[in-house]
Amino acid sequence: MARIYASGALNTTALVVPNLYVQIVPPATLQNGVSTGRIGIVGTAGWGPVNTPMVVGTMSDYIATFGTKQALTSDAGLTVDIAILQGASDFRVVRVTDGTDTAASAIADIFVGTGNLATLTCKYTGSLGNNNTWSLSLSSKPSTAIFFVKNTSTGVSESFTIPTTGTSISTDNFVAAINGTDGVNTPSNIFIASPASTASSVDVSTTRTGACLGGTDGGVPADTDFIGVDGTPRTGMYALRGQGCAISLLHSLSINTSWTTQASFGLGEGVYMIACGPSGETISNAVATKSSAGLDSYAVKVMFGDWLWWQDDTNGLMLVPPQAFVAGRLAALTPAQSSLNKQMYGIVGSQKSGLVSSGGALTYSDAELEALFDAGIDVICNPAPGGSYWAARSGHNSSSVATTNGDNYTRMTNYLAETFVTGMGTYVGELINSTLFTNIRSTMLAYLGGLLSQGILGSTDGSTPYAVVCDTTNNPAARTALGYVQCDVQVQYQGINEKFIVNLQGGSSVTVSTASGSV
Repeated sequence: MARIYASGALNTTALVVPNLYVQIVPPATLQNGVSTGRIGIVGTAGWGPVNTPMVVGTMSDYIATFGTKQALTSDAGLTVDIAILQGASDFRVVRVTDGTDTAASAIADIFVGTGNLATLTCKYTGSLGNNNTWSLSLSSKPSTAIFFVKNTSTGVSESFTIPTTGTSISTDNFVAAINGTDGVNTPSNIFIASPASTASSVDVSTTRTGACLGGTDGGVPADTDFIGVDGTPRTGMYALRGQGCAISLLHSLSINTSWTTQASFGLGEGVYMIACGPSGETISNAVATKSSAGLDSYAVKVMFGDWLWWQDDTNGLMLVPPQAFVAGRLAALTPAQSSLNKQMYGIVGSQKSGLVSSGGALTYSDAELEALFDAGIDVICNPAPGGSYWAARSGHNSSSVATTNGDNYTRMTNYLAETFVTGMGTYVGELINSTLFTNIRSTMLAYLGGLLSQGILGSTDGSTPYAVVCDTTNNPAARTALGYVQCDVQVQYQGINEKFIVNLQGGSSVTVSTASGSV
């Protein structure tokens, strides 16, 4: 009878019995690139889990998890909204607080007349919990009641089916239903219920209703709350570890002493950190602040503190930091691109230029831009080289090295490195031989060839912009005997047209000769 084996499980040199042996050979390993559009956001909110990265793709997702936007420059919802308008659609949001925030609750006399059946405490802290309302009534289904919860601000609602005895509900049944320990209901994402001592059951023949009180947001989180702790559990920025973010920002955090810490995190995680200066800073102060910070890293992009006017659909006209605009625009571009001269949307003015509606039109001189760019600071302004629109003006990170100071260098380097980390580990543990070398080269070349066909890689003369070496030339027997395998990869990134020079020669005395290809 024929036998089937997984590839490598059959010792084909020791077969004795005549038979058919089928080996299942896995398909060739293909490498898929990691996400380049995921944005990690650390900010405040009026609801939701604290120091826990939550997946958000739309504003509806955000509102369901963290509640409506607040009129704060640190508000994470504001960041998500701005970035979505630039084309972003994938976020990991971490809510931070100063620790003085409190959870709303419904207590004591919520069941007037027969005592308190249970205490309901909001699952999360924050002012949004004060908008949670509830009702308890008999159901149309015999021997059951319905407990209905709704947040009047977000519209998020839940309902729970609770068994009754006649028209009464017991404390135990009620608490078990809300907390999802009854085997019928799923745990509430709004309330945590705990037994009360003033009643063991209540009559619900008449609908009962109530609301919550006491939820507060606390004060503005400190700078250290945004940075967080790289411990157990991780908090703040460090909660974004391992989340696959390509870009991250600590929204509205403008203290320069955090920049080198952000750089260290960005380098370790392969994340492009978008930082900014304080609102209304001067160019001279920005240059001095950048210098005193000791920051010189391709892992951080520093935006000048010329904050932008944004017409928010919830809170009206707001002055906001530039980080979300840059992060959202970069997330919508391939990693080979730069933020330079890419139009950004929703900006209705800046501190320097004023509101567009009021006729504000102050612009940056070349001398001012040169001072910023020499210091490794970018700025969003209007006009841009391509016309009268808002755009980043240099497309640089904070590095002083010309070959590594472009957005594209950071993004491409992180993209390739993270892809190799996630895709090449499958070869660890394999036998070292010519087949392994061939497979490694094939995987690398196929992946890089795909980038070339998509225009993410390219060259000015049409030559192949990458090379992969993994054979005996860089893997001598003395090293492979110790378990080492080395793959050397060279990739040439495409440059960014930053200084476009057009030489015009005109006049009646000019003699024009038709060069090949000029017509």
